[in-house]
This record gives sequence, structure tokens and C-alpha cells, in this order.
Amino acid sequence: MKILILGAGKMGSFFVDLLCLEHETAVYDIDPKRLRFMYNTQRFTDISEIDAFAPELVINAVTLKYTIDVFQQVIPHLPKNCILSDIASVKTNLQEFYEKTGMPYVSTHPMFGPTFANLGQLSNENAIIITEGDFIGRIFFKDLYARLGLHVHEYTFDEHDKTVAYSLAIPFVSTFVFAAVMKHQDAPGTTFKRHMKIAKGVLGEDDTLLREILFNPRTGNQVSKIRSELKELLEIIDKKDEEGFNQYLTKIRKNIADA
Repeated sequence: MKILILGAGKMGSFFVDLLCLEHETAVYDIDPKRLRFMYNTQRFTDISEIDAFAPELVINAVTLKYTIDVFQQVIPHLPKNCILSDIASVKTNLQEFYEKTGMPYVSTHPMFGPTFANLGQLSNENAIIITEGDFIGRIFFKDLYARLGLHVHEYTFDEHDKTVAYSLAIPFVSTFVFAAVMKHQDAPGTTFKRHMKIAKGVLGEDDTLLREILFNPRTGNQVSKIRSELKELLEIIDKKDEEGFNQYLTKIRKNIADA
């Protein structure tokens, strides 16, 4: 298959490496420095070069903020039967956009990133494939992710964003709170160092991704749950309520055990 990857960042480079030996691939990025070390793939910096390549599948791996903008730029250079695809963490407005194009599409979300995941060992990671969209496109990504050892789940666009609001917003917000109140430690303990590593990883993510996760329409409800739990815990602390504390530990340990 002829596959065009949009964006030569961390995830774009990952897909180039993954696909370039079994498919005819090309990567488009306006920054030529990002294309220097691409292996066995055509490298485009001029959008007009896409016309002659005539891809059958496009994987949009640019920063979330520019996903739709870049699609709009490249679509005039694509065959009408080319399958559009994205790997965006938040799918807000994407379904509506895809349907307006009149082109086949498939939307997926590898639930891992280069910050924490070992891209060479992904057997403990997950991927989501959106059920709406082109059948052939969904089969392609289902096979690709399965060969990586990923656990593949199928959700609708709406179900996906609900999942993201829970699985990303809660740890992101918790990390923000930790970073907001922390101060330098000359002799940090193990737990503190682990939290610090997580905080540095999360805050090293693209600002657009962090904003879109937090501005997901469903995130507010999840953050409200954190606020309620903090209020309950603070009351236990203020009252030095041992019985309440024991009950609270029992509750949260059960949550962890059931996860």
C-alpha cells in the first residue's frame, strides 16, 4: 500500500519506521531537519510533491492543534478514494469534518506515547479503533496494532472521548496539582522521585495536547470528582478521624484492586 505520513515528529517517525519495509511510504513535513534520518521512505517538504505519490492511505500524525488544518491543506493533493486517518488523542469535531470531505476515513488512538512507552515493547499497551469509518481502513489498523502486540478496543467517537476524559484527564490533573504545590527537596524519597518523573513527562507533552485533554467537554465532570474526594480527605485530616481514614483506605484499595 502507498502510505503518506503527515508530520515527522515522534509519532510520525514511529509510523514511518513501522511501515516503511512492508509498504511504499512517504512522509511530509515543512521542516526539512526532521526528515534527515528517515529510512527507506520518500521525504516531502513541498505539498505539491504529494500529487505524484498518490497515496492510498494518509496517517495524520501532526500536533493535535493542526490535525484538521493539515488535512484541509493536503486533501486537494490526494486521490478521492484515499483513506484519511488520524491518531488524535481527542476526537472532538473530527467525525463531522470527515463526513464533510466525502472521503473514506478511519480514526484510531494508540493509547501510548513516546514520553513513557517503550516503543519497542508495546505488549502492555492499548489502542482504540473508532467503529465509525471505512471498513478496509479499520481492518488495516486492527491488523497493524495486533502485530505490535497491542490490546485493541473498538469504541465510537463519543465513547472514545468519554474514555479519554477519564483515563487521561484524571492523571493529568493530579499531576498538575502535584507540580503546583511541590518545592525543591534536597533528599527526596522514592515516592516523591517517582511522582517527579511522571510530572516531568506529562509537562513535557505538547501544550496543545494538554489543553485539548483538559478542555474535552467531559473532563469537567472528572475534575469535579477529584475535588469531592479532596474535600472528603481534608475533612478526615482536619478531624484526625481514624475511623474515617480506615474506611477511606478500604475504599481506595478496593478501587485499585478492581481496576
